[in-house]
Amino acid sequence: MGILNLTPDSFSDGGSFDGIDQALKRVDTMVSEGADIIDLGGESTRPGAERVSVNEEWRRIEGVLKRVCELKIPVSIDTMKPEIMRRAVDMGVDIINDVSGFKSEEALEFLSEMAETNVGFCIMHMQGNPQNMQQCPRYVDVVSEVEFFLQQKVNEFYEYRIAENRILIDPGFGFGKTSQHNLLLLKQISRLRKICPLLVGLSRKRIISELSSRKSNPPDRLGGSLAMALWCAMQGASVLRVHDVKETREMITVFRAVSSESLLVDKNDGKYS
Repeated sequence: MGILNLTPDSFSDGGSFDGIDQALKRVDTMVSEGADIIDLGGESTRPGAERVSVNEEWRRIEGVLKRVCELKIPVSIDTMKPEIMRRAVDMGVDIINDVSGFKSEEALEFLSEMAETNVGFCIMHMQGNPQNMQQCPRYVDVVSEVEFFLQQKVNEFYEYRIAENRILIDPGFGFGKTSQHNLLLLKQISRLRKICPLLVGLSRKRIISELSSRKSNPPDRLGGSLAMALWCAMQGASVLRVHDVKETREMITVFRAVSSESLLVDKNDGKYS
């Protein structure tokens, strides 16, 4: 899943793709690099980010979303607002990715409207909201609490006649969690994936700088991002949400090749090609 932020204040690439032509060029690049899904967002959810109105969020994404939905690739919309969800579905979006976990009554009302559609959903766990989530996140048992929340939400989706093959879950790394919480969750990817297919988003996040013991800006965290992506893929994550599509795709492709029993061998001379 390739990330397209149409925001001025996202933690890694805010303001980089604020024009339609720039955004579409970035989409074309990610598709050519091997993205299977494009995830488009118009409101930053970094720690401390300010909320924006429905009209402002839609202004940022409408033109680009319309063009991207015309492409032959699944499109995800990253939004917490049911009104944006409705407008995006009307435009042809394939997946709704809600970092707030579809908690509001209006979000549940939206779910009821989607029962007979093929729209997919990603349910994420977040303690608090982007404005306060990193002020003092606390858990008794972070893995069990995240697991319980996600299982309860999946069961709720079933009650709204949303089938399992339309649901992804996301533990919400960095959303109301310390680095220790994130590490505990990382070690239990295989446990969480038993609930439902799992999406993970660790690309360029602060935990990479902390684990590497090196101060770095988000775009300078490629090595750690790839290590995180590989670990999650090995533990059974179904979707990797990333900024660096080409490098992640190449890493996964090479890893699969060397992990398989059918290495590329020239049968004439026995040398690897």
